[in-house]
Amino acid sequence: MIEVRKFVTTVEEIFHEFGPRPAVPLKMGAVAAVIKNPYAGRYEPNIMPMMDALKPLGLEMSKRLIVALGGDAKAVQGFGKGAIVGTAGELEHGALWHAPGGYAMRELLGNAKAIVPSTKKVGPAGTRLDIPVTHINASYVRGHFTAMEVGIADAPRADEMVLILVMTTGGRIHERAGGLKASEIKGEDGLR
Repeated sequence: MIEVRKFVTTVEEIFHEFGPRPAVPLKMGAVAAVIKNPYAGRYEPNIMPMMDALKPLGLEMSKRLIVALGGDAKAVQGFGKGAIVGTAGELEHGALWHAPGGYAMRELLGNAKAIVPSTKKVGPAGTRLDIPVTHINASYVRGHFTAMEVGIADAPRADEMVLILVMTTGGRIHERAGGLKASEIKGEDGLR
């Protein structure tokens, strides 16, 4: 059911934003899979089989992204996910990525507790999507609220979807907007 046309992986290394250089640069990475949408061009009442079929892809993409960020899952502090559905599909097709993408990252990052933020939209090839990011264990860590813009020039074609995972090795490079700090996480509920 899942036919991948290509993977695209992007990693940013951020050294500063006008302030002092940190000892270690922040890394933000995205992996995108361009896949054929088996439901394109028609209404299908039962789309749930695709959710299960996407689970191995979620794991594969999570592994690729951890490797791209240096190979140490313990270094990952933030995550997010999203989907861009081609114009012959519907928004609900992108919603099928919620569980397979999120649970795959949580599993490989040591059963992260926070909900994985997500977004999705329908659009033509070249559509870009801002993927929201939060801390992997506590959604209220304000310094990790950020986003990564992701898009592919030739995707999604009308009968395709672009499925995206994002991970970061920290919060915003010079965060100073207050709130809960990563060092203060209690880890009880995925929020604080």
